[in-house]
Amino acid sequence: MATSQPPRFLDQVRNEIKLRGMSYRTEQTYVNWTKRYIHFHNLRHPREMGAPEIEEFLTHLVNVDNLSPSSRNQCRAALLFVYQHVINVESPALDAVPFAKNEPRQPTVFTKEEIDRILAQMEGRNRMMAELLWGTGLRLSELLRLRVKDIDFERNEINVMAGKGNKDRKTMLPQKLKQALRDHLVIVKKAHEVDLLEGYGMVELPFALARKYTEADKEWKWQYVFPAPKRSCDPRSGVYRRHHLDPSSLQKAVKTALRKAAVDKHGSCHTFRHSFATHLLEANYDIRTVQELLGHSDVSTTMIYTHVLNRGGLGVRSPLDA
Repeated sequence: MATSQPPRFLDQVRNEIKLRGMSYRTEQTYVNWTKRYIHFHNLRHPREMGAPEIEEFLTHLVNVDNLSPSSRNQCRAALLFVYQHVINVESPALDAVPFAKNEPRQPTVFTKEEIDRILAQMEGRNRMMAELLWGTGLRLSELLRLRVKDIDFERNEINVMAGKGNKDRKTMLPQKLKQALRDHLVIVKKAHEVDLLEGYGMVELPFALARKYTEADKEWKWQYVFPAPKRSCDPRSGVYRRHHLDPSSLQKAVKTALRKAAVDKHGSCHTFRHSFATHLLEANYDIRTVQELLGHSDVSTTMIYTHVLNRGGLGVRSPLDA
């Protein structure tokens, strides 16, 4: 009788990531870094290497590829995951692999006048999504993962489930967007009903809910608020279903709007989140409240927005203007 072959090394990496409930995007990132690491060392197996080879690879990323500190730290995290959870190596030498020093950067912030100009260049769903980013402080990934059940129209709240760091939190639902969002959900529900009639209508559920509640993946409350225009094959399960909208859709729309609005700043979807925090602090809201709305674990992370306010240390009046 033929014996089954053990899974290939990269498949072992994927399996360990899935076992820990990590996202598909994380899976792609970690597998890609592992591939680059193996190819850099001429296809040597990671079991034959260790901390010196990791440091050599990270040094190459600095000196040759000129990667940013955040990218190098992402690579470090991926490779340490491989050694600690796939190869099962616990070594002080691995823990001693240095982090890349990430110098803090001041966030880019749109003024309210600039936001008005940007939004004027957008329409339909993209405009509503951009307004939600600015009006709620959500990250783009959090916005795209919103489910119908996460929007509480009665309490004017949006529930962010398993946000960054796997933390839950609440933020406000802007009154201005309530009717537009209701109208949008009517359209989304009709598309979901068509999917059901055609034998589809399933959506990915977090953790093991799909096994526990076998019909929950077809329920309206679990559907994405911003679903993709077409059904697609889930790369992990092979099931055809409707995923949430691809982030590139809104990212491209915002870039186009920035250009048309002649806003000469290096802005993106995330700049709306920076603007949300800064505008709340300018309106004299307590920094702890802003921290809670943003989902920051440490108030020092929120404090960075005080440096871009028109008051405080950098709000001192120039003697030339006195």
